[in-house]
Amino acid sequence: MPFEPFSLNCNGYFLRAERPLVMGILNATPDSFHAGSRVQAQQVGGAAGAMVEAGAAIIDVGGMSSRPGADLITAAEEQERVLPVIEAVRAADPEVVISCDTVYAATARAAVAAGAGMINDISAGRFDPELLPTVAALRVPYVLMHMPDATPATMQQHTQDYGEDVVTHVWDFLAEHLVRIRNLGVLDILVDPGFGFGKNQAQNYTLLKNLHAFQYLGVPVLAGMSRKGMVYKPLKIGPEESLSATAALNLYALQQGASVLRVHDVREAVQVVKLWQLLGG
Repeated sequence: MPFEPFSLNCNGYFLRAERPLVMGILNATPDSFHAGSRVQAQQVGGAAGAMVEAGAAIIDVGGMSSRPGADLITAAEEQERVLPVIEAVRAADPEVVISCDTVYAATARAAVAAGAGMINDISAGRFDPELLPTVAALRVPYVLMHMPDATPATMQQHTQDYGEDVVTHVWDFLAEHLVRIRNLGVLDILVDPGFGFGKNQAQNYTLLKNLHAFQYLGVPVLAGMSRKGMVYKPLKIGPEESLSATAALNLYALQQGASVLRVHDVREAVQVVKLWQLLGG
């Protein structure tokens, strides 16, 4: 699918995408599924700098694991984890766009005050009713993701919720929430079909094969498959061994119209984007 250039106003910084962007994952968590993405405070500047040098346009900072089975933490605990990381990333690079991965309005406000310019939300605003009005007031881009009406702890119990057509179910969910979020005044929105969030292996791959359908929502499409179970479990390996397989699926996602790749391994994802361009993307 052809790439459509897009622009995002990220807390006063104008991000113009002439080719697919790479979003690097920086986890301020003790329990994220991929150990290589976890950072300590003293490592933040170097990790963020390495991502930017490798070509990351956005760094996504998260303080709460959303892997299957994970429990939610409080907003206060989340802020204790993410705010020092956001401040350290901003100090290391005043221009890189920082995304905060949160479901809480209070964290969103504090993160933007600390230097974040985007909010990435797994809940579509369903866990905290103040989140979406807060994002609208902050006037920052928002990543709308599909997940069943559940939490990470219970979402894998809902893989039968989609009927016979997971693509139509997810598309309709995103379309409905897009209208609602726009009506609240959020200007820049990206959509994420939520690979691994309440989907089984067959559903994940059906969504990937039909990722181009989400372009018809009229906003950039984010693909986040990096080192997830859909990548490594079919190969009977672990997440630490799944870099090459992730790269293969990321290339396919670009061919299917992805505008942003959310990844643990920035350098390799940037290489994938360059090869995609050589293929006529």
